[in-house]
Amino acid sequence: MIRFVAGLAFAAGLSTATCASAQDTRQDAAGKFDFYVLSLSWSPSFCASAHDSGRSGGAQCGARLYAFVVHGLWPQYEKGFPEYCEQPSPRLYHGIMESMLDLMPAPHLIYNEWDKHGTCSGLSPRAYFETIRKARATVKIPPDYVALQEPLDVAPDAVRDAFVKANSGLTPGAIAVDCDNRRLTDIRICLSKDLQFRDCPEVAKRACRRDHVVMPPVRGG
Repeated sequence: MIRFVAGLAFAAGLSTATCASAQDTRQDAAGKFDFYVLSLSWSPSFCASAHDSGRSGGAQCGARLYAFVVHGLWPQYEKGFPEYCEQPSPRLYHGIMESMLDLMPAPHLIYNEWDKHGTCSGLSPRAYFETIRKARATVKIPPDYVALQEPLDVAPDAVRDAFVKANSGLTPGAIAVDCDNRRLTDIRICLSKDLQFRDCPEVAKRACRRDHVVMPPVRGG
């Protein structure tokens, strides 16, 4: 899974979903942002994309079954987002990286997320990844998507509505379903700094516009 980020062309820069032409006056100042986006990638779509391009997909596409995995927790402005707020970034110790592999099954992804997004949180590495774990714990995955056994043709709005139904306080304006040209790729959920659901118009309006997408089944590659 060392190449998870490179393989996820759709995800490596997906925080651009909130990008605007004008920069925020606080641009790239650590700790100075408005809210978070929690990105949950649909792992079977990553594995299918890797297979299509002749790549292995790494550990994520092996024997262990993965459904939604954490891609990242991204500080955001109301319009736009910070990135790489400390260069060189403070060291991320190997032990912290290893502690996150149950949620983010790709070492390179974890290091990249710290460098690009974590340094903008204003938190230490340990505190940032603890925040990711807490953020993930706030989101309930709808039962239909926990252990999907067959390919599912689904409307992105139906996936959004399922998440809204499963999560008290989550509104349609606080979530975006993303896709590539065929498959559902990830879910982005907006959270306040204290990890409460909150609306985010710039994120929500850039959701997938396709009528239907496919969710490949959870089968570990």
